[in-house]
Formats: sequence, structure tokens, C-alpha cells
Amino acid sequence: MKYFKSLIFSLAVMGTNSLSAQNPIVRDQFSADPTARVFNGKVYVFPSHDILAPEGKGLRKDWFCMADYHVFSSENLTDWIDHGMIVSQNKVAWVDSTSYSMWAPDCVERNGKYYFYFPANKKVADANGRKGFGVGVAVADQPEGPYIPLPEPIKGVNGIDPNVFIDKDGQAYIYWAMGNIVVAKLKDNMTELASEPQIIANLPQKGLKEGPFLFERNNIYYLTIPHVENKIERLEYAIGDNPMGPFKMAGVVMDESPVNCWTNHQSFVEYKGQWYLFYHHNDYSPKFDKNRSIRVDSLSFNADGTIRKVTPTLRGVGVSLATNKIEIDRYSSKSETGSSIAFVDSANTFNGWKTILDSKGAWVKYNTVDFGKEKLKTVEVKAKSVNGGILQVRLDKVDGSVIAEVKIPKSSGWNPVEAKVSKFQAGIHNLVVVLKDENRVEVDWVKFE
Repeated sequence: MKYFKSLIFSLAVMGTNSLSAQNPIVRDQFSADPTARVFNGKVYVFPSHDILAPEGKGLRKDWFCMADYHVFSSENLTDWIDHGMIVSQNKVAWVDSTSYSMWAPDCVERNGKYYFYFPANKKVADANGRKGFGVGVAVADQPEGPYIPLPEPIKGVNGIDPNVFIDKDGQAYIYWAMGNIVVAKLKDNMTELASEPQIIANLPQKGLKEGPFLFERNNIYYLTIPHVENKIERLEYAIGDNPMGPFKMAGVVMDESPVNCWTNHQSFVEYKGQWYLFYHHNDYSPKFDKNRSIRVDSLSFNADGTIRKVTPTLRGVGVSLATNKIEIDRYSSKSETGSSIAFVDSANTFNGWKTILDSKGAWVKYNTVDFGKEKLKTVEVKAKSVNGGILQVRLDKVDGSVIAEVKIPKSSGWNPVEAKVSKFQAGIHNLVVVLKDENRVEVDWVKFE
């Protein structure tokens, strides 16, 4: 058995992929419901994995369809490693493998073991003939896996979106959703309930609420939930002085999606002195919001402990190296006119986006680029322009120093174009790309050497 486990893990490591990304942070597959945790000095994200539903599969047509889970990690919140699949519906004894219902998960560490909690539809119906959702546990010796699922779900937990919180006194709690938000204590083995489940009071009674995630900061317990007050989920939170409540609703963390992504799902983590909000959006699937992608943005608090509302960004977080390909379509800000973003290939959205500049002076700014200490001599831009155009590369602000001027030749196809860098400045700067003339230019990425 030890050899079998080692073999599985070796194959998983061999199959890892490195993703250099802004928002969304996973750029080669759909992902949703991210739970972020700090283990061994890294941030690990455990999302669910949306797929396009196979014909006749899943709970119903045009619905969420998830068959397995991956885990991702990063030390800088910019470069993410996909450690591969860790749990599959086909490898869990109690799961109905025809339901494709492996929804929002969680993972915590205790005494050197990693406990991965996941919901799924049960294979065997209860006494009332209902299969329903259960919550299972898979256990590993390290956060990347391999994870070994337990043969049965947790007795007494019937619902979705499990979240586990370990308090400062060592007591563990599990939260889940099924119409209401429910909480119970966990035994030290992390796989059995130590108390009767109880419904958390004082939460909104109108509209769907799900996806509980609890965290503690400065002796305040924050219970966060996605809640549908109207038609779309927004992220809300309640505060209390005990993990089991009572809680009082305190505000909104993130408003409803402006492009009608029906769901959102959140987790909160502190890493190297900064708090972050992980959530999801339908970036790669704007016409079908059941295929989503995970994101991260910075989070801050007011002096009284209340959460400052987060506005979602494309830029995300982390420092981008100037020597890597910088996708300026994940901009921090752009001109109100003459600049737009579109898919490179609408038939394959995972090819990403392009920036379109089509009027003189149109610009895009991308914040926090590390130009290093050694002089960078050239800039390379992957671009195309039917009539040929001129781009100016500036630092820090729209009217900042011009460090390069790139002449894009006439072409209907993509070309990497080089230009010399002048007035090099070391350190971290904002990168601004400006269209100098009137000729439309489309940009895929920018890179310095």
C-alpha cells in the first residue's frame, strides 16, 4: 500500500503545471468555490472544478457539473502550480459517480495530517428514498496529496459547502449549508461530530444563502456567506464573539456580479501580513455562468474591525516580473475611450484576452511590475495592426517617462516586435502602454529582456 501511495504521488507531481497569472489565477481550466489556506509557508487553494456537462450526465441539464478536485499552490500569489487531481467521484466508495456533484470543498491541517472535506451526492438512498448530499473526508500527509478518501461520509452532516474552523483552544467546528447555515463541533479525529448540529440564527431569512466560511481576527469571528437577496449572490458577513454564534449581520464584502454571474463563493486568508479574498467569476464563460474561474484580491479592515468592501479587479495581486510575459489585458486601469478588451479567440477562451487600442492617446496601465536591478535593454510586444501603428511604453503614469517606442508593422497576424529600452529605471513601477497615432493596434503581451 505504501508503494501504491508513493506511485500515485509521484505521478501527480510529474503532472503538475505552472500557471503565471493575474485574475483569474487558474488559466487552463474552469475552477470555482476557492478555499485558500496557508500551509508550510505557501498559499494552497482548493477549488471545485467545473466542466462542460457530458450529454445526459449531471444532476440536470445546463447545471453545475463537477467530477473531481485539483489543488494549487503559490509562494508569491502570482505563479501558481497545479498539483493535479486529488479526489475524483469515481474513486470515493459512497459517492454517486453519475451525479457530477462535487461542489465547494475545504481543507485543514491537524497534527501533521491534512483533512480535505467535500460534498457530493450519496450513492445509497436514506430511509425516505432520498440520496441527497453528504460530506466526505479524504486524508493526506501533505497538502498536495495523495489523499485517501474515507469509506463513509460524516454521519449527521447532510448538506453542501463544508467549512472547517479550528479555534485557538483547539476545538474544531464544521459548517455547512442546506437551506440554512448549520454548525457542529468536531471530535479530535476530525471525522466525527462531537455535538448536535444547530442552525445559526440571525442570518437573512429571505433568499438563498450557502457557502459558509468562518475566520477569526482580533477576537472577532467573521461568518461569511453568499446570499441572494434579489437574483444574484453577493458576499455578506456577520460577526460574533463565539464560533457558534450568536452572530449579527454586519455588511457586504462584495456586491453582485455586474455581468450576472449568479453565484459567488469566498474564502479569506492572511499571508505575510496581508489579508486576501478568494472568490470566483465567469471570466472564461461569459455566456454560461455554471463554468467559473477563481480570483484573488486584497482585503482590508476598518479600525472597528468591519470589512472594507472589495471591488473585483482583473489585475489581482502579486508582483509581475518585467522579464515575464505581461498580459496588459489584466489591467489596473485604462482610458475611458479608445481602449477595450476582447478574447484572442472566442472559440477557445482559454487562449486569453487581447488589448485593443484604436484612438490616439488611448492607454492601458498595469500596476506593480518588477524591473529588477540589472538594465533591461529591449522590450518585446506581441501585437498586430492592419495599418501599422506606434506604441509608447511609459513608466508609472500615463504622462510618465517614455522608455520605449515600438513600431508595429502592417499585418493581419500576430507578430513579436522588439524595440530598444531607453531611460531604464530599476525597481518596481507601473507599466503604461499608450497608442501614439490613430492606427488601431491589438496587443497580446509585453516582455522585457
